[in-house]
Amino acid sequence: MRIGVISDTHGLLRPQVRDVFRGVDHILHAGDIGGEEVLAELGAIADVTACAGNNDGWRCGPAGKSARVSLGGLRFLLVHIRDDARAELQRAPADVVVFGHSHKPVDEREDRIWWFNPGSAGPRRFSLPVCVGLFERLQGKWQARHVALQ
Repeated sequence: MRIGVISDTHGLLRPQVRDVFRGVDHILHAGDIGGEEVLAELGAIADVTACAGNNDGWRCGPAGKSARVSLGGLRFLLVHIRDDARAELQRAPADVVVFGHSHKPVDEREDRIWWFNPGSAGPRRFSLPVCVGLFERLQGKWQARHVALQ
C-alpha cells in the first residue's frame, strides 16, 4: 500500500505531484489547500482525505479543521497546525499525525505517535524545500519519506 501526503499547496498543484503520486492508494492533504480544484485534481489520482488550513476560508469536507482515516492498519489524524493535534488526540487516539503549516518537512516519533509534515508542495517560501511525502508498506512494515519537487 502507498499513501501520498501533501500540504500547503496554496492553490498550486505542481505537475510533478501527479508523477510522484501515480499509483498511490490514497492521498492525505494537511491543509492550506487553496481551492477545491486542487482537491478535484488530486481526486483524479486517488481518493483524498483532507483538512482545512488557516488560509482555507471554505470547508473542504465534513471534517473541517481535522480529519481522520484508517488505512492499512494505521489510524491517521490530519490537522494543519501541529499544536491542534493534542486536543484531537485526547478525543481519540491516532498512530500517525499528519500536519502542515510550517512548510518544514518533519518525520519523527514521540510518545508512540508518528508525526509527519510533508513540507510544502505549493509556492516556494524562503529557502524551504518544496516537497511531498509518501507512506509505503513494504514487507509488512510502514516507511515514510519525503520527495523533493522541482
